[in-house]
Amino acid sequence: MPFAFPEGLAPEAYPLAWLVGRWRGEGVISYPEIDEAAFVQDVVFDHDGGPYLRYESTIRLVEPEIPGTVPDEWTGEGEQADAAGPAAPSTPPEPAAGELPVWQTETGYWRVSPDRPEGLSESQQALEVMLADPAGWLTLYVGAVGNGRIDLVHDLIARTSSSAEVTAAKRLYGLVEGDLMWVWELAAFGNPLQSYASARLVRQEDS
Repeated sequence: MPFAFPEGLAPEAYPLAWLVGRWRGEGVISYPEIDEAAFVQDVVFDHDGGPYLRYESTIRLVEPEIPGTVPDEWTGEGEQADAAGPAAPSTPPEPAAGELPVWQTETGYWRVSPDRPEGLSESQQALEVMLADPAGWLTLYVGAVGNGRIDLVHDLIARTSSSAEVTAAKRLYGLVEGDLMWVWELAAFGNPLQSYASARLVRQEDS
């Protein structure tokens, strides 16, 4: 099926058209001083006809641990057990994605720049991405988009006095077999730039 540009998308945003939609998938956080954790992520790229895309991301942690006090019905012990012996252990139901604890959210804008920095290939367009995180960071990324790949590096990181110290950031996004894969590198807490999180997201059909 040939690709169709989203209805009403500004021509200036055409290089980003393949991002438009809702995405959901799983990933992992792994960084010094932070316990490795799996997560579920929801991402939305949409537009209002302006020369940019609007962006929203929510990451929710998947908690594999069993609560400190295990309910009897999970083990078959206690008053629930009958004379024939304890029932077979059962697994607690997995919570829906919306019930998982939120780890991180972001909102922002993605726009294609009319500038052509030196070294940019003919198949690439310059890109500017502005993201806000309620943990107290404002990050401006610059980079390039082309051939289903996006490379971003921070140009400016501003933070509040109460937020964690982040000194550098890079991101890579790629369209792989129809899925959106990304890697986020951070230099934070005195650590050098290294992988912080990554995920593979699947496009969601409109309901």
